[in-house]
Amino acid sequence: MSGELLVFLVGLCAAGLFAGFIGGLFGVGGGVVVVPALYAVFSFMDVDPSVRMHVAVGTSLSTIVATSWRSLSAHRKAGAVDMDILKSWAPWITLGALAGAVLAGFANTTALLMVFGAGLLLVALQLGLTRPEWRLLSDMPKGGLRGLIAGMIGLLSSMMGIGGGAFGATLMTLAGRPIHQAVATASGFGAAIALPAALGYVAMGWGRADLPPYSLGFVNAPGFLLLASLTAITAPIGARLAHKLPQRTLKRAFAIFLAVVAINMLREAFS
Repeated sequence: MSGELLVFLVGLCAAGLFAGFIGGLFGVGGGVVVVPALYAVFSFMDVDPSVRMHVAVGTSLSTIVATSWRSLSAHRKAGAVDMDILKSWAPWITLGALAGAVLAGFANTTALLMVFGAGLLLVALQLGLTRPEWRLLSDMPKGGLRGLIAGMIGLLSSMMGIGGGAFGATLMTLAGRPIHQAVATASGFGAAIALPAALGYVAMGWGRADLPPYSLGFVNAPGFLLLASLTAITAPIGARLAHKLPQRTLKRAFAIFLAVVAINMLREAFS
């Protein structure tokens, strides 16, 4: 095994273990950690700048395929998923996710860095400042507004490489839904996003030059296998620890960490 490939695999392992732990500890999708971690690994490996962010996002989405469906299944067994919301929102979210993958395929690295950085700042603000009891809407939007908002959730999540939980759960709590129902239903949003978006990244990146080793379009196969398995190992550890630590303080600290990462990604975009 070459030294470069060994460094690549070690970097992927570290990213997967950390992402799973953070996801379990804070209840956020691992994509907010996986994407910048993969981008750093690809930068260290000197992967062509024109594709490194695309592969980071596409690989992150591929790992969410399995985790989101497992999460949705567990929440459904617990009876926490609002299936009416999921069925009426999922088609629009899927369309948005496909559109996001296509847009990402035509976008340059700077554009993707800007989308991720700006979106991550929104996640950091939501995590650090909002409270579960806040309400802005009397109920979930319907009609054309539902299609627009659902499509934007899918599109933005697809271009950032994250599941639907970050934006979907926040929307549902602001619309008066209980936090447990919001998190459970938003796991279905992630399932509606991940598979079509990941396939879109494979198609849009097919045949591109200067991809990392063993990539299928903009999805890196070793990254998918390692990240999907390692996040599953450390996520339960983070979840158990979450019940023993002061959540409000931890979430605010993590929000600051995410804001720093977001600002660094935006700085990278303009450098």
